[in-house]
Amino acid sequence: MEKTLSIIKPDGVSRKIIGEVIKRLEENSINIIAMKMIHMTKFQAEGFYAVHRERPFFDSLISFMISGPVLVMVLEGEDVIGRYRKLMGATDYKNADEGTIRKDFATDIEKNVVHGSDSGESANFEIGHFFSALEIVA
Repeated sequence: MEKTLSIIKPDGVSRKIIGEVIKRLEENSINIIAMKMIHMTKFQAEGFYAVHRERPFFDSLISFMISGPVLVMVLEGEDVIGRYRKLMGATDYKNADEGTIRKDFATDIEKNVVHGSDSGESANFEIGHFFSALEIVA
């Protein structure tokens, strides 16, 4: 079984659409095997998004991700990385398919409600950034 990280970003938490995101995961047979709400520190956010440090949007992204609580989850299932990325929709919600989370709920390219790992390698790093092995129920 493949694992991936999901984050419901501050915009999704503040707009009270956590339940809708979880409902869509369950409707698509994606299992949640760990979950917790956190308020990321600047240090945590910079470490998590270190790959984007040289990008022009880095400071804005960090400010957004520490602006409020987020819900981090470990998801599990067959081809869960690909299936969850399809369910999320394109990063730019204007290009996302109808019925995806981002098409239905995003308000701009940064406030696009959810994050998901883009590969097995990034999933392993991202899961380890937020969860210990003891917190994951498999």
